[in-house]
Amino acid sequence: MRNNLILLLFTLATGFSFGQQEHYALLWEVTAKNGTQSYLFGSFHSNDKRLFQLPDSVYYALDRAEVISLETDIFSIFESFDARQGNVKLKFDSDGKPYTSNARAGKSAYGDEDGMPQFLDAYFQQYCFNAGKEFFPLETIEFQMSVGPDMSDYSSYDFKGGRFGALLSGKDELVDLYLEGDIYGLNDFIKSSLSIMPKYYKELITDRNYGMVDSLELVLSEKPVFCAVGAGHLGGDQGIVSLLGKRGYKLRKVEATYAEHKAPAEKAVKSLRSYPYSVDSLGLTISFPGKPQEIGLYESQHLNSIYREFGQGNSYSVEVYDRLSIESWEDAAAEYLPSPEESPYEKIELANGGEAIQGLGQEYWDNTMTWMRVLLTEEYVIVLKAVGGNKFMNSPRAFRFFDTLKME
Repeated sequence: MRNNLILLLFTLATGFSFGQQEHYALLWEVTAKNGTQSYLFGSFHSNDKRLFQLPDSVYYALDRAEVISLETDIFSIFESFDARQGNVKLKFDSDGKPYTSNARAGKSAYGDEDGMPQFLDAYFQQYCFNAGKEFFPLETIEFQMSVGPDMSDYSSYDFKGGRFGALLSGKDELVDLYLEGDIYGLNDFIKSSLSIMPKYYKELITDRNYGMVDSLELVLSEKPVFCAVGAGHLGGDQGIVSLLGKRGYKLRKVEATYAEHKAPAEKAVKSLRSYPYSVDSLGLTISFPGKPQEIGLYESQHLNSIYREFGQGNSYSVEVYDRLSIESWEDAAAEYLPSPEESPYEKIELANGGEAIQGLGQEYWDNTMTWMRVLLTEEYVIVLKAVGGNKFMNSPRAFRFFDTLKME
């Protein structure tokens, strides 16, 4: 049985700080034979805030790009992949108000709640959709899930739960190399660390480098592209930088520079922090942090859309059902907002003058306590949900999301 290690590549729970960046080679200008100019960036699959201290040139490259290209469409697994690691243990005070005595940041597959909402690659994809740009994945999610050795062949080795980072000795050194932008040192380091699994380096790195370059060539001559892949894929004789050069592209290393004040490109990129989502047939609009995925519908259901923040592990969703036999708020609560006895739902007045019920509801499939708001129209039941880690569940973020809903 193969373990999926690709999606956790470079996911290291390690503290780090920026180095001198004397060897910075994470950003490359790529010019096609017809003169089309694009950019290639080496990413790091983590949500640590210090990774987001991006050089001015990265924002310039993002802003001018017409196409954002990443290793895969990570958002396509919103329905099946919850990045949270463990549920929040809620308690209730004498008034039934929920709280958690655990002040630590909740963990996720790509970091924790102290980091950014999305890990770096997913942030680029979020920006892509919020900005209305074209998205181009280099690999399918099914292919990434299939890559990797049969871990039973290495049953005697301690992989600490199958995380890729456990294969690497000296994690601090790896992180330092990345923050210095030393893609060649990174390549050597990863190759050495994977020497216990000789075939894995070829399958994980080299073979995929050729495949990703084949895919990238389909768009490099068409439109300006911003392409971000794991930095471990850039360096070396068979790295993506070298392969593009051998195929006739002109490459120029772009130095890391930081202006004292935000440049227009950085302001433009950072201003796109939400995705206005609307369903005209339902007369519904709501603002998600990024583009949600519409997933499979149950009987009598008209809408089921979800957006996940893989870095912090938060999820936001909206569901719409036929009203059918729902005659009262009590009926709506019994069907859609199963509150715990210790913390019953409450009826609230909305800013637009309408009414709703709101509180904690227990998801039937995993018993997770989720913030919910339920509204009724003549035809529909609208169920809004938001859930996350310790800090999220003790914050107003869920309610800020709920408040963006508008119905015609």
